[in-house]
Amino acid sequence: MGVMKRVQLVFKAKANKALDKMEDPRETLDYSYQRQLELLTKVRRGVADVATSRKRVELQMNQLQQQANKLEDQARKALGMGREDLARAALERKASAQAQLNDLQAQYAQLQAEEEKLTVASQRLQSKVDAFRTRKETIKATYTAAEAQTRINEAFSGISEEMGDVGMAIQRAEDKTAQMQARAGAIDELMASGALDDAVGGSRRDDIQSELDMMSASSDVERELSRLKGEITASAPKQLEGGANGSNQGQPQNAQNAQEQSAPYAPPPPQAQTQAQPAGVPVSDLPAAEPQDGEES
Repeated sequence: MGVMKRVQLVFKAKANKALDKMEDPRETLDYSYQRQLELLTKVRRGVADVATSRKRVELQMNQLQQQANKLEDQARKALGMGREDLARAALERKASAQAQLNDLQAQYAQLQAEEEKLTVASQRLQSKVDAFRTRKETIKATYTAAEAQTRINEAFSGISEEMGDVGMAIQRAEDKTAQMQARAGAIDELMASGALDDAVGGSRRDDIQSELDMMSASSDVERELSRLKGEITASAPKQLEGGANGSNQGQPQNAQNAQEQSAPYAPPPPQAQTQAQPAGVPVSDLPAAEPQDGEES
């Protein structure tokens, strides 16, 4: 039993808190004013019903009064004609109508008092409703102003839900912008380095680039081979000349030969080659001199 009471208490507390959060004082005041108007309408309808009943009793009283007066006249005429029995019967009927008239007069007085009470109550209720309406509008205006001021203060302080959502949206937009800037910079670097050329150009561009690279490599190899052949061809006469001088020149000559080998080769003129022909070396082993202009080959 104690557990059930605690459950009911917790449920009532939660429901009260939820209702308090959902309740709007302005709506509550409007509803209360509507109920008061309905009550005032019922009171006015009651006053109208009582007044209607009073009016009906008044009409019946008038009819009975007229009937009593008529019976009295008839009794007087019957006595004038010597008919006392008829006069007595008319007076008896008048007495009965007078009794009914007295009852109706009591009811009329009671209904009239009730009507006056209801009229006073209706007037008081009308005044109360008017005062409540004025108070209601004042409270609603004050609450609306306080609510607006609260929202403005929360917006300035940044603790409102709307401003929090706006701040989160701005933060998400800044994060996405930074991410897109970083991605654009990375793509620019990859394109500048050529890492994305294959992905952008396609397989056909890859084949063309490969062929161009192979042709360039072949040209470099042929150029290097021609250079080596020229160096070997140029170094052959110097080696023969160095062998003929032998040991007469010694170490300084060897150093000079090494310096000449390291220097770029410049072929000597044909006459100098003929005059500097080393002894004991066949002419056929030396490179043939190119004919000068005007000489026969």
